[in-house]
Amino acid sequence: MLKQKRQLFEFMFMASDLLVVTVAWFLAYWFRFLSGVVPIDKGVPPFSHYLSMVLFIWLIWAFVFRRMGLYRPMRGVRRVREIWMLVNANVLALLLFISVTYLFREKSIPYSRLVFVYFGLLATAFTVIQRSFLRFVLRELRRKGYNLRYLLIVGAGKVAADIATRVRLHRELGIQLLGCLSRTGKEKKGPRGIPVIGSYDDLPEILDKMDIDQVVVALPLEDNNRLPDIMSMIGDSLVDVRIVPDIYQFVTLGGHIEEFEGLPVIAVRSSPLEGPGLIIKRICDLVLASVLLVLLSPLMVIIAVLVKLTSRGPVFYRQERVSYDGSRFNIYKFRTMYVDAEKSGPGWTRANDSRVTPFGRFLRHYNLDELPQLYNVLRGDMSIVGPRPERPVFIQDFRKKIPRYMLRHKVPAGMTGWAQVNGWRGDTSIDKRIEYDLYYIENWSLLLDFKILCLTLLKGFRDRNAY
Repeated sequence: MLKQKRQLFEFMFMASDLLVVTVAWFLAYWFRFLSGVVPIDKGVPPFSHYLSMVLFIWLIWAFVFRRMGLYRPMRGVRRVREIWMLVNANVLALLLFISVTYLFREKSIPYSRLVFVYFGLLATAFTVIQRSFLRFVLRELRRKGYNLRYLLIVGAGKVAADIATRVRLHRELGIQLLGCLSRTGKEKKGPRGIPVIGSYDDLPEILDKMDIDQVVVALPLEDNNRLPDIMSMIGDSLVDVRIVPDIYQFVTLGGHIEEFEGLPVIAVRSSPLEGPGLIIKRICDLVLASVLLVLLSPLMVIIAVLVKLTSRGPVFYRQERVSYDGSRFNIYKFRTMYVDAEKSGPGWTRANDSRVTPFGRFLRHYNLDELPQLYNVLRGDMSIVGPRPERPVFIQDFRKKIPRYMLRHKVPAGMTGWAQVNGWRGDTSIDKRIEYDLYYIENWSLLLDFKILCLTLLKGFRDRNAY
């Protein structure tokens, strides 16, 4: 029954995908040649010339979408991920389609390049809109109790409790939790009130008697030795099987599953800023830092002159800090302290600190002393947005006292960050700063960076914790 439902939904999604990309192809032809928006120099090619390519469109889009996993069950898959998959699939399909049209082109009637541009944009937009609509309809049907999947959890520990919580919170997934199995099966209720309907050994009998679509094996760590027996008991049953390992105590940052030469590997400590993400962030940093340096250069010249006139010493202050993957660099600031400020050793700036010059106090109050760090951003030492970099002398102390402190170095240090826009900067709680820094790392996206930049501008540069 479950397989039949899958085939039905796969057919429905494939048919709707092919329908909208066909409409996109026809609209691209109309917009290029018949709408009057784009001038026509060489006449209008016959519609039949483009109609003949519809079969290739169906074959290519169906093949690419299937190969990229767009017809697999996607309950629980984030909408953003599905949209990203659709964009990639449409780009790949379009490239294959262009190659096919090149092979089958007629010299007398070539295909318009603008038609392919319009087609690619329309096909991507239409498939995203169509998929979003279908997902919305399915979610509403599941909320009302239709198209449900029945779930059994093997295990009665913390992992089982977390699975139950997520299933109950997201009714739109259409998953009905029947109960769980424990080691002995003697308890009436498991964690979060999950009914205990038997022990691990009762699994074959329960699968035979109950209408179960999915089995999630979520054994507590101490019961992991039972996993081979449980998988053997499931045997050739047609239920879907998922394994959720009890590794909460080991996951410190961005846990996910990778593949190494065909072997599944669970990454328990990784940064979202790897590969394309890091490259995109770097490009944004270069563009923004260059623009800001040009716009703020008059202000920086004025500050430099005033620093020189108001106290003896250099204009800029250079200090060693730690950034991405523990790399060290020299951070640049406008000097705000007297030359011999740290003759007794490094230390935090306090209220009414006598080491700070009068003009330096003004600069620190409005964070204007940090403008030279735009140069650090251009050099690649820092990013515009990220955890604030700290001095090595303090890091050695913090890493001994604060759990997971060093994980903040899994991304480049920044001029502003999530902790700073939430008020945790200067002489404030280190623990709270780390909490906010780790939240930023675990949830990083370009949208979050943009939000932090907007909050930095909206809240102004004034820092009530700066002395």
